[in-house]
Amino acid sequence: MATKKATTGSDFTVEEKLKALYNLQTIDSEIDRIRTIRGELPLEVQDLEDDIAGLETRLQNLTDEVNAFEDAIVDRKNMITDALAAIKKYEAQQGKVRNNREFDSINKEIEYQNLEIQLCEKKMNAFKANIESKNELIEVAKTNLDERQKDLEAKKAELDSIIAETEKDEVKLTKQSKAAEKVIEDRLITAYKRIRENSLNGLAVVKVERMACGGCFNKIPPQRILDISLRKKIIVCEHCGRVLVDPEIDGKEEA
Repeated sequence: MATKKATTGSDFTVEEKLKALYNLQTIDSEIDRIRTIRGELPLEVQDLEDDIAGLETRLQNLTDEVNAFEDAIVDRKNMITDALAAIKKYEAQQGKVRNNREFDSINKEIEYQNLEIQLCEKKMNAFKANIESKNELIEVAKTNLDERQKDLEAKKAELDSIIAETEKDEVKLTKQSKAAEKVIEDRLITAYKRIRENSLNGLAVVKVERMACGGCFNKIPPQRILDISLRKKIIVCEHCGRVLVDPEIDGKEEA
């Protein structure tokens, strides 16, 4: 029994090739639409994750600053304790002085320690004011962080839902796209993919609409409109290079 020869792209008529190209474009455009819808959400999720990371860093920095001020307050309290101990020691020495010179020297030391205490108290008050200010900023950061985390959870849930809904459709359409490519010559597939890559909307095959290219909307001469409608040869737009097909290309075939 004779072996049946496999059908290749070159075995089809120009009209069949045009229909196959338009069918491929329709399938690929639907895949593009699905990926566009899904593609925007990951960017929003990434933006929210970046915002959250920034807020967490800010919150940590503010917390570190508060801790540093609290440590500084403890240091100043210790310094005050040391100064009070020194004053007590110097006051005890005042009753044992032998001359005015020693008395004046001890008085200067007591005055110095009192000044140290005043300076420490002033610093502590400044640190406490800074802590109060930082704590207000921390509360704002926590509120913003909580809001961003809720937004992120909602966006992730939305993304997961869309992925679940569109993944099967994309797999199905991708298989259809591969099947559609099999009836088209390699050179046409190569040209088709090149045009799609260079097009912002991914359109390589477009219908004629109101005597104009459906891709770039430039007018098409009447003779070329007639040639396109006859489907006897593959015609591309002189302006954008897209393959042009007549408006009825996806209609029912004539008997």
